[in-house]
Amino acid sequence: MFNFSDLIDRQRGYLFPWAPVMLGVGIGLYFSILIEPTYAHLAILTVGALSLACLARSLPSGAQLFVAAVVLVAMGFLLAAVRAHSVTAPTLSFRYYGPIEGRIVNVDRSQSNAVRLTLDQVVLSNLSPKRTPSKVRVSLHGDQKHHIPMTGQTVILTGHLSPPSGPVEPGGFDFQRMAWFQSLGAVGYTRTPVLLWRESRATGLRLAITRLRLRISASVKSSLPGRAGAFAAAITTGDRSGMDNDTLEDLRASNLAHLLAISGLHMGLLTGFVFAATRYGLALIPGVALRWPIKKIGAAAALVAGAAYLALSGGNVATERAFIMVATMLLAVLADRRAITLRAVALAALIVLTLRPETLLGPGFQMSFAATIALVTVFG
Repeated sequence: MFNFSDLIDRQRGYLFPWAPVMLGVGIGLYFSILIEPTYAHLAILTVGALSLACLARSLPSGAQLFVAAVVLVAMGFLLAAVRAHSVTAPTLSFRYYGPIEGRIVNVDRSQSNAVRLTLDQVVLSNLSPKRTPSKVRVSLHGDQKHHIPMTGQTVILTGHLSPPSGPVEPGGFDFQRMAWFQSLGAVGYTRTPVLLWRESRATGLRLAITRLRLRISASVKSSLPGRAGAFAAAITTGDRSGMDNDTLEDLRASNLAHLLAISGLHMGLLTGFVFAATRYGLALIPGVALRWPIKKIGAAAALVAGAAYLALSGGNVATERAFIMVATMLLAVLADRRAITLRAVALAALIVLTLRPETLLGPGFQMSFAATIALVTVFG
């Protein structure tokens, strides 16, 4: 006779990989609803989930499993809601033309191959600070050779700004949602010269790392002039400002454009090389190899190298996700656990979804975890 409880008991230890799936269902549910839940709705959902979790101990095994799934779905919904509210920032509600002042926090290129500046500490004419976007992004057109934009500089310009737009077709890419989670309140362009208003006086760690990135990028491009240097700088520091449209089109045509996104391939190659080089290098020294846990030392060195690469590459979502997955594996090595398992992949997915629930809807999250699950399953 079939016994559902016995089936559940036999599956103990194999159910954890379903945790991020249930969490993702809750996150997807939040992004699919057409109205924004109020704080009262979120409070009721929180109390209900906690009550179910407390009652689960007194229920049979099958019911406990069902309750755990419901609680995880509720947690995913709450995580997405909290994240959406935590990044709330003013968004421009009209088309603006006039003077713009702000501090450069990032320099990259737009789809039209124009240099693009992301500014914070924004000041707009006749707009109160409460209504002024915390960040704006401006593409530079026209002759801009008189000024080389650098992170931390405060600049002034005259330009056009408009609110971030939504998808151009049903189910298409939603730039408006991406801009919301980046606190990007307006995008636009300028055809007038950008003027330096004040040199960088910031001493924050983030800006210091960004300036270091740009110096490394400039050094790479000076050592390797032309397209080769621009490509090397892009995969080393994440700085794509030197990439021209022809190169990007060639990469897309050859299905190699994904190499520009610093993600699992780059992070895996770097940490794998550092791990192997450290471990096998120490193995050549008998006194060290016999007395020290060289495998763990290699894992620790690879973890440090991965964290440094995360910082120097700009720390975008793809790189962050790749680092979390690699870090989970390396920490498993340090804890004397199996590194390559579905549980490790599930743990990495839980961490990514907890930190950035919005990544669930991005192709990067879906493709990377789908590929990793397939590889780990075949490996197992």
